[in-house]
Amino acid sequence: MLEFDRLFKNIEELVMLHSPSGAESEINQRLMEKFATLGVNAWLDSADNAIALIPGRDREKSIAITAHKDEIGALVKTVGTRGRVEVRKLGGAFPWVYGEGVVDLLGDKQTISGILSFGSRHVSHESPQKAQQEKTPLNWENAWIETKCTAAELAEAGVRPGTRMVVGKHRKRPLRLKDWIASYTLDNKASVAILLDLAERLQQPAVNVYLVASAKEEVGAIGALYFTQRQPLEALIALEICPLAPEYPIADGENPVLLSQDGYGIYDEGLNGQLRAAADRAGVEVQLAAISGFGSDASIAMKFGHVARAACLAFPTQNTHGFEIAHLGAIGNCTRILEAYCNEFSDR
Repeated sequence: MLEFDRLFKNIEELVMLHSPSGAESEINQRLMEKFATLGVNAWLDSADNAIALIPGRDREKSIAITAHKDEIGALVKTVGTRGRVEVRKLGGAFPWVYGEGVVDLLGDKQTISGILSFGSRHVSHESPQKAQQEKTPLNWENAWIETKCTAAELAEAGVRPGTRMVVGKHRKRPLRLKDWIASYTLDNKASVAILLDLAERLQQPAVNVYLVASAKEEVGAIGALYFTQRQPLEALIALEICPLAPEYPIADGENPVLLSQDGYGIYDEGLNGQLRAAADRAGVEVQLAAISGFGSDASIAMKFGHVARAACLAFPTQNTHGFEIAHLGAIGNCTRILEAYCNEFSDR
Protein backbone atom coordinates (compact mmCIF):
# COMPACT_ATOMS: atom_id res chain seq x y z
CA MET A 1 0.00 0.00 0.00
CA LEU A 2 1.25 3.48 -0.86
CA GLU A 3 0.12 4.77 2.54
CA PHE A 4 2.24 2.14 4.30
CA ASP A 5 5.21 2.93 2.04
CA ARG A 6 5.02 6.59 3.02
CA LEU A 7 4.64 5.80 6.72
CA PHE A 8 7.55 3.35 6.67
CA LYS A 9 9.78 5.96 5.02
CA ASN A 10 8.83 8.63 7.59
CA ILE A 11 9.50 6.31 10.53
CA GLU A 12 12.78 5.15 9.00
CA GLU A 13 13.99 8.73 8.78
CA LEU A 14 13.20 9.33 12.46
CA VAL A 15 14.74 6.05 13.63
CA MET A 16 18.04 6.97 11.98
CA LEU A 17 18.25 10.16 14.08
CA HIS A 18 19.96 9.41 17.39
CA SER A 19 18.09 10.78 20.41
CA PRO A 20 19.10 9.16 23.70
CA SER A 21 17.44 10.77 26.71
CA GLY A 22 18.97 14.16 27.35
CA ALA A 23 20.95 14.28 24.08
CA GLU A 24 18.18 14.83 21.56
CA SER A 25 19.53 17.68 19.41
CA GLU A 26 19.79 15.61 16.20
CA ILE A 27 16.08 14.83 16.09
CA ASN A 28 15.17 18.31 17.38
CA GLN A 29 16.74 19.94 14.34
CA ARG A 30 14.88 17.68 11.92
CA LEU A 31 11.54 18.18 13.67
CA MET A 32 11.89 21.96 13.54
CA GLU A 33 12.64 21.70 9.81
CA LYS A 34 9.61 19.51 9.20
CA PHE A 35 7.22 21.71 11.17
CA ALA A 36 8.53 24.75 9.30
CA THR A 37 7.94 23.02 5.95
CA LEU A 38 4.35 22.34 7.00
CA GLY A 39 3.90 26.00 7.95
CA VAL A 40 3.15 25.11 11.57
CA ASN A 41 4.15 27.32 14.48
CA ALA A 42 6.73 25.31 16.45
CA TRP A 43 9.46 25.84 19.03
CA LEU A 44 11.78 24.13 21.53
CA ASP A 45 11.03 24.90 25.17
CA SER A 46 13.45 25.01 28.11
CA ALA A 47 12.97 21.30 28.82
CA ASP A 48 13.93 20.39 25.22
CA ASN A 49 10.38 19.52 24.16
CA ALA A 50 9.64 20.12 20.46
CA ILE A 51 6.17 21.68 20.39
CA ALA A 52 3.85 22.55 17.52
CA LEU A 53 0.60 24.48 18.01
CA ILE A 54 -2.43 24.00 15.75
CA PRO A 55 -4.88 26.84 16.58
CA GLY A 56 -8.46 25.72 17.16
CA ARG A 57 -11.86 27.19 16.45
CA ASP A 58 -12.17 27.76 20.20
CA ARG A 59 -8.95 29.50 21.25
CA GLU A 60 -9.89 29.41 24.95
CA LYS A 61 -9.38 25.66 25.34
CA SER A 62 -6.38 23.45 24.66
CA ILE A 63 -5.49 19.79 24.51
CA ALA A 64 -2.12 18.12 24.01
CA ILE A 65 -0.93 14.98 22.27
CA THR A 66 2.53 13.77 23.24
CA ALA A 67 4.95 11.33 21.67
CA HIS A 68 8.34 11.11 23.32
CA LYS A 69 11.28 11.57 20.99
CA ASP A 70 13.97 10.14 23.26
CA GLU A 71 15.22 6.57 23.06
CA ILE A 72 16.80 4.21 25.54
CA GLY A 73 20.50 3.44 25.51
CA ALA A 74 23.38 3.67 27.93
CA LEU A 75 25.53 6.23 29.68
CA VAL A 76 29.35 6.16 29.87
CA LYS A 77 30.59 5.41 33.38
CA THR A 78 34.32 4.92 32.82
CA VAL A 79 36.74 5.55 29.97
CA GLY A 80 39.58 3.04 30.24
CA THR A 81 43.19 3.46 29.22
CA ARG A 82 43.08 0.82 26.46
CA GLY A 83 40.06 2.09 24.52
CA ARG A 84 37.53 0.15 26.56
CA VAL A 85 34.52 2.09 27.73
CA GLU A 86 32.15 0.96 30.50
CA VAL A 87 28.52 2.03 30.39
CA ARG A 88 25.37 1.76 32.52
CA LYS A 89 21.77 1.72 31.37
CA LEU A 90 19.84 4.81 30.31
CA GLY A 91 16.16 3.97 30.61
CA GLY A 92 15.05 0.35 30.27
CA ALA A 93 17.98 -0.91 28.21
CA PHE A 94 19.48 -4.41 28.56
CA PRO A 95 22.80 -5.43 26.95
CA TRP A 96 21.57 -8.88 25.91
CA VAL A 97 18.80 -7.22 23.86
CA TYR A 98 21.36 -5.35 21.76
CA GLY A 99 23.79 -8.24 21.51
CA GLU A 100 27.40 -7.87 20.49
CA GLY A 101 27.66 -5.37 17.68
CA VAL A 102 28.13 -1.77 16.66
CA VAL A 103 27.13 1.01 19.05
CA ASP A 104 27.71 4.74 18.76
CA LEU A 105 29.21 6.90 21.49
CA LEU A 106 27.93 10.44 21.01
CA GLY A 107 30.97 12.46 21.99
CA ASP A 108 30.85 16.23 22.39
CA LYS A 109 32.92 16.71 19.22
CA GLN A 110 32.71 13.41 17.37
CA THR A 111 30.67 10.19 17.32
CA ILE A 112 32.87 7.18 17.98
CA SER A 113 31.63 3.76 16.89
CA GLY A 114 32.66 0.75 18.93
CA ILE A 115 31.64 -2.84 19.57
CA LEU A 116 29.46 -3.76 22.51
CA SER A 117 31.38 -6.77 23.81
CA PHE A 118 30.71 -9.60 26.25
CA GLY A 119 33.93 -11.62 25.93
CA SER A 120 34.84 -14.86 24.22
CA ARG A 121 32.69 -18.00 24.31
CA HIS A 122 35.54 -20.55 24.21
CA VAL A 123 36.42 -20.21 27.88
CA SER A 124 36.67 -22.33 31.01
CA HIS A 125 35.30 -21.82 34.49
CA GLU A 126 38.31 -19.60 35.17
CA SER A 127 36.85 -16.85 32.96
CA PRO A 128 34.14 -14.47 34.23
CA GLN A 129 32.32 -14.94 30.88
CA LYS A 130 31.63 -18.60 31.69
CA ALA A 131 28.94 -17.60 34.18
CA GLN A 132 26.97 -15.76 31.47
CA GLN A 133 26.90 -18.92 29.37
CA GLU A 134 25.48 -21.10 32.11
CA LYS A 135 23.63 -19.38 34.95
CA THR A 136 24.05 -15.62 35.41
CA PRO A 137 22.06 -12.94 33.55
CA LEU A 138 24.15 -10.61 31.44
CA ASN A 139 24.27 -7.14 33.03
CA TRP A 140 25.90 -3.91 31.94
CA GLU A 141 28.58 -4.51 34.57
CA ASN A 142 29.68 -7.57 32.56
CA ALA A 143 29.84 -5.74 29.22
CA TRP A 144 32.09 -3.11 27.70
CA ILE A 145 32.58 -1.18 24.46
CA GLU A 146 35.73 -1.87 22.50
CA THR A 147 36.79 1.22 20.54
CA LYS A 148 40.49 0.55 19.79
CA CYS A 149 41.06 4.23 20.50
CA THR A 150 43.53 5.60 22.99
CA ALA A 151 42.31 7.49 26.02
CA ALA A 152 43.63 10.67 24.43
CA GLU A 153 41.71 10.02 21.21
CA LEU A 154 38.48 9.43 23.13
CA ALA A 155 39.05 12.60 25.14
CA GLU A 156 39.65 14.56 21.94
CA ALA A 157 36.30 13.26 20.58
CA GLY A 158 34.60 14.37 23.79
CA VAL A 159 33.79 10.87 25.06
CA ARG A 160 33.58 11.18 28.84
CA PRO A 161 31.51 10.01 31.80
CA GLY A 162 27.96 10.97 30.91
CA THR A 163 28.37 10.49 27.15
CA ARG A 164 25.37 8.68 25.65
CA MET A 165 25.57 5.33 23.90
CA VAL A 166 22.98 4.11 21.39
CA VAL A 167 22.71 1.30 18.86
CA GLY A 168 24.94 2.20 15.93
CA LYS A 169 23.45 3.59 12.74
CA HIS A 170 25.41 0.77 11.10
CA ARG A 171 22.60 -1.62 12.23
CA LYS A 172 19.71 0.69 13.04
CA ARG A 173 17.89 0.89 9.71
CA PRO A 174 14.32 -0.56 9.85
CA LEU A 175 13.20 -3.67 7.98
CA ARG A 176 9.84 -4.10 6.21
CA LEU A 177 8.03 -7.38 6.93
CA LYS A 178 4.97 -7.23 4.65
CA ASP A 179 2.66 -4.74 6.46
CA TRP A 180 4.86 -4.61 9.56
CA ILE A 181 7.88 -2.49 10.39
CA ALA A 182 10.74 -3.99 12.42
CA SER A 183 13.24 -1.66 14.03
CA TYR A 184 14.97 -0.42 17.10
CA THR A 185 13.34 2.65 18.69
CA LEU A 186 9.82 2.33 17.32
CA ASP A 187 9.34 3.35 20.94
CA ASN A 188 8.72 6.09 20.27
CA LYS A 189 9.83 7.30 16.82
CA ALA A 190 6.72 5.76 15.22
CA SER A 191 4.58 7.90 17.52
CA VAL A 192 6.54 11.01 16.53
CA ALA A 193 5.67 10.13 12.92
CA ILE A 194 2.00 10.23 13.99
CA LEU A 195 2.51 13.74 15.39
CA LEU A 196 3.95 14.86 12.06
CA ASP A 197 0.98 13.35 10.21
CA LEU A 198 -1.39 15.22 12.53
CA ALA A 199 0.52 18.46 11.98
CA GLU A 200 -0.14 18.03 8.27
CA ARG A 201 -3.76 16.88 8.51
CA LEU A 202 -5.22 19.09 11.25
CA GLN A 203 -6.36 22.37 9.71
CA GLN A 204 -8.80 23.95 12.17
CA PRO A 205 -9.50 21.60 15.07
CA ALA A 206 -12.23 22.26 17.62
CA VAL A 207 -9.75 23.62 20.19
CA ASN A 208 -6.03 24.44 20.30
CA VAL A 209 -3.97 21.29 19.81
CA TYR A 210 -0.41 21.12 21.11
CA LEU A 211 1.63 18.41 19.42
CA VAL A 212 4.47 17.69 21.83
CA ALA A 213 7.50 15.60 20.92
CA SER A 214 8.48 15.23 24.54
CA ALA A 215 11.97 14.96 25.97
CA LYS A 216 13.46 12.56 28.51
CA GLU A 217 10.37 10.37 28.84
CA GLU A 218 12.40 7.20 29.29
CA VAL A 219 13.97 8.61 32.46
CA GLY A 220 10.82 9.89 34.15
CA ALA A 221 8.64 11.82 31.68
CA ILE A 222 10.65 14.94 32.52
CA GLY A 223 9.71 16.90 29.40
CA ALA A 224 5.99 16.17 29.68
CA LEU A 225 5.93 17.10 33.37
CA TYR A 226 7.58 20.42 32.60
CA PHE A 227 5.13 21.17 29.79
CA THR A 228 1.96 20.15 31.65
CA GLN A 229 2.97 22.09 34.76
CA ARG A 230 2.96 25.30 32.72
CA GLN A 231 0.22 24.76 30.13
CA PRO A 232 -3.43 24.39 31.25
CA LEU A 233 -5.04 21.55 29.32
CA GLU A 234 -8.53 20.11 28.95
CA ALA A 235 -7.00 16.73 28.12
CA LEU A 236 -3.66 15.02 27.53
CA ILE A 237 -3.23 12.00 25.25
CA ALA A 238 0.04 10.09 25.07
CA LEU A 239 0.98 8.08 21.98
CA GLU A 240 2.88 4.93 22.82
CA ILE A 241 3.78 1.36 21.99
CA CYS A 242 1.80 -1.40 23.73
CA PRO A 243 3.61 -4.62 24.62
CA LEU A 244 2.42 -7.89 23.11
CA ALA A 245 2.71 -10.49 25.85
CA PRO A 246 0.77 -13.62 26.92
CA GLU A 247 -0.66 -11.92 30.03
CA TYR A 248 -2.38 -9.15 28.04
CA PRO A 249 -5.48 -9.68 25.82
CA ILE A 250 -3.95 -7.75 22.91
CA ALA A 251 -3.79 -9.06 19.36
CA ASP A 252 -1.08 -8.20 16.85
CA GLY A 253 -2.37 -6.37 13.80
CA GLU A 254 -3.88 -3.07 12.69
CA ASN A 255 -6.12 -2.33 15.68
CA PRO A 256 -4.70 0.25 18.14
CA VAL A 257 -4.95 -0.16 21.90
CA LEU A 258 -6.60 2.18 24.39
CA LEU A 259 -5.32 1.71 27.94
CA SER A 260 -7.49 1.77 31.04
CA GLN A 261 -4.60 1.43 33.49
CA ASP A 262 -0.84 1.13 33.64
CA GLY A 263 1.84 0.98 36.31
CA TYR A 264 1.24 4.61 37.33
CA GLY A 265 -2.53 4.48 37.73
CA ILE A 266 -5.84 4.61 35.89
CA TYR A 267 -6.68 6.71 32.85
CA ASP A 268 -9.75 8.92 32.57
CA GLU A 269 -12.85 6.90 31.67
CA GLY A 270 -14.68 9.88 30.17
CA LEU A 271 -11.76 10.72 27.87
CA ASN A 272 -11.41 7.06 26.90
CA GLY A 273 -15.08 7.03 25.99
CA GLN A 274 -14.59 10.05 23.73
CA LEU A 275 -11.64 8.36 22.04
CA ARG A 276 -13.70 5.21 21.47
CA ALA A 277 -16.40 7.37 19.88
CA ALA A 278 -13.76 9.05 17.70
CA ALA A 279 -12.54 5.62 16.63
CA ASP A 280 -16.09 4.70 15.61
CA ARG A 281 -16.35 7.86 13.52
CA ALA A 282 -13.05 7.05 11.88
CA GLY A 283 -14.10 3.46 11.19
CA VAL A 284 -11.31 2.02 13.35
CA GLU A 285 -11.68 -0.82 15.85
CA VAL A 286 -9.75 -0.38 19.10
CA GLN A 287 -8.57 -2.91 21.65
CA LEU A 288 -8.89 -2.24 25.37
CA ALA A 289 -6.30 -3.27 27.94
CA ALA A 290 -4.91 -2.71 31.42
CA ILE A 291 -1.18 -3.36 31.68
CA SER A 292 1.62 -3.14 34.24
CA GLY A 293 5.36 -2.51 34.07
CA PHE A 294 4.60 0.49 31.89
CA GLY A 295 4.03 4.22 32.12
CA SER A 296 3.42 7.11 29.73
CA ASP A 297 3.66 10.88 29.65
CA ALA A 298 -0.09 10.93 30.29
CA SER A 299 -0.32 8.60 33.29
CA ILE A 300 2.69 10.19 34.98
CA ALA A 301 1.39 13.73 34.42
CA MET A 302 -2.03 12.77 35.79
CA LYS A 303 -0.52 11.01 38.82
CA PHE A 304 1.35 14.19 39.74
CA GLY A 305 -1.78 16.31 39.35
CA HIS A 306 -0.67 18.22 36.27
CA VAL A 307 -3.73 17.24 34.24
CA ALA A 308 -7.22 16.17 35.24
CA ARG A 309 -7.93 13.97 32.22
CA ALA A 310 -5.42 11.76 30.48
CA ALA A 311 -5.40 8.83 28.08
CA CYS A 312 -2.92 6.63 26.26
CA LEU A 313 -3.44 5.44 22.68
CA ALA A 314 -0.94 2.84 21.54
CA PHE A 315 -0.08 0.39 18.78
CA PRO A 316 0.63 -3.30 19.56
CA THR A 317 4.36 -4.03 19.48
CA GLN A 318 6.50 -7.14 19.78
CA ASN A 319 9.92 -7.10 21.48
CA THR A 320 9.36 -3.77 23.26
CA HIS A 321 12.61 -2.01 24.19
CA GLY A 322 14.36 -4.30 21.74
CA PHE A 323 14.14 -4.90 17.99
CA GLU A 324 10.48 -3.96 17.90
CA ILE A 325 7.85 -5.07 15.38
CA ALA A 326 4.56 -3.22 14.79
CA HIS A 327 1.84 -3.21 12.14
CA LEU A 328 1.95 -0.09 9.99
CA GLY A 329 -1.85 -0.10 9.90
CA ALA A 330 -2.09 0.23 13.68
CA ILE A 331 0.24 3.23 13.59
CA GLY A 332 -1.75 4.86 10.80
CA ASN A 333 -5.06 4.16 12.56
CA CYS A 334 -3.84 6.08 15.62
CA THR A 335 -3.63 9.14 13.34
CA ARG A 336 -7.20 8.60 12.12
CA ILE A 337 -8.60 8.31 15.63
CA LEU A 338 -6.84 11.43 16.88
CA GLU A 339 -7.81 13.46 13.82
CA ALA A 340 -11.46 12.56 14.42
CA TYR A 341 -11.13 13.39 18.12
CA CYS A 342 -9.44 16.77 17.61
CA ASN A 343 -11.95 17.91 14.99
CA GLU A 344 -14.96 17.21 17.24
CA PHE A 345 -13.50 17.71 20.72
CA SER A 346 -15.87 17.95 23.67
CA ASP A 347 -14.93 18.45 27.30
CA ARG A 348 -18.07 16.66 28.48
